[in-house]
Amino acid sequence: MAQAEYPEKPVEFVVPWPPGDLEDILTRMIADKFQETYDVPAAVVNKPGGGGGPFPGAVEVAMAPADGYTVGSFVIDVPMVGPYIGIPPLEGNPFDPIGIFVTYPFVLAAAGDAPYKTMDELAAYARDNPVTLGHFGAVTSPARHSLAMAKALDFAYATDAAFDALDCNTLASGDADVINTTLQLIRPCLDDLTILMADTNNRIPVLPNVPTAGEIEPKLDFSTWNGLFVHEDTPQDVRDKIAKVAAEVMASDDARTLSEETGAEVYWLDADQSNAQMAKDAETLKRISEFLGE
Repeated sequence: MAQAEYPEKPVEFVVPWPPGDLEDILTRMIADKFQETYDVPAAVVNKPGGGGGPFPGAVEVAMAPADGYTVGSFVIDVPMVGPYIGIPPLEGNPFDPIGIFVTYPFVLAAAGDAPYKTMDELAAYARDNPVTLGHFGAVTSPARHSLAMAKALDFAYATDAAFDALDCNTLASGDADVINTTLQLIRPCLDDLTILMADTNNRIPVLPNVPTAGEIEPKLDFSTWNGLFVHEDTPQDVRDKIAKVAAEVMASDDARTLSEETGAEVYWLDADQSNAQMAKDAETLKRISEFLGE
């Protein structure tokens, strides 16, 4: 029998985080466009949990048939950290990029009444007082970057804790004193916060006075991204159809508006460009490990 042309049944885009952040919003835009383009149901499935592993959403994509009907929408850590922390289905990195489409406006944020307004002031305060860091998981690259930055500035957090979501409530409740999160999640209370640093290669347009990590410590110039990934055995024609839709979405007016409203960089890197980006990021992650003494 001749093989049916892809797609001929529902497609799932798996996001291994709760709804609401940038990867979720943009992936939903991709799913909607995919459904419109190919006239098959397409939906985002959120599989949160395990910020430091086991990345249940990523495991689901790794274990699914390599036919393009289960597509991962993954932050940098899934393909670049997950394969090396003892998660059997992810060992050896079973994923190939379709394309990378967003750089997060990651920031280090504190309550507006915190007794520090800059990274240097945070460092001086934390040398004599306990400060708790909130992050998305101890092995995730933004968390490790925050800990490496503390090393570079000669201080240490008293404690740190992982959360599935890091938003206004995390700081308001006192669950953490400083959080490493995305601008999207704290936008509702941004005027009540102090933003200490941007974990981006360039200053975030809506936060023009907030320095980047690279400005503070050039060796720790860093940013995080999200992209679409499929199992490495997925046929090329299937990858091409997914990429076509995603590229169109990232070039749309809606995506441009989202970028302007959130400070995120929205774009499309194809598979070759994504692999080059990942090679560069591997060097950055190596420098972070050196700062952490690993």
